[in-house]
Amino acid sequence: MSAQPDHAPVPPAPLAPTAAAQVLAQLRVCARAQTWVPAFEQDWARALEDARHSYSLSPLHDVVRAWQARLEAAPAVREFLTGGRDDSDGVDLADALNGGR
Repeated sequence: MSAQPDHAPVPPAPLAPTAAAQVLAQLRVCARAQTWVPAFEQDWARALEDARHSYSLSPLHDVVRAWQARLEAAPAVREFLTGGRDDSDGVDLADALNGGR
């Protein structure tokens, strides 16, 4: 018998060492670069400080994954908003990424 539960969550795939640089490069060429690049840099700096205190890379990985999700969702969000749909019942990205915990 195994002591591991059969319903254990699958850990996320490891990020490439250059993942943050790739996200930043994508942000610099996107339509929202003026606001998103400084926001990413602020999130990255905060996560870097958290990583220094915790000796864990998890905060950095969380920032990269969150921004990757934003970049992947941007075309669908743009299409939704230009379609004249009501967005007043939006969901916070943190809630969506964390499964609503």
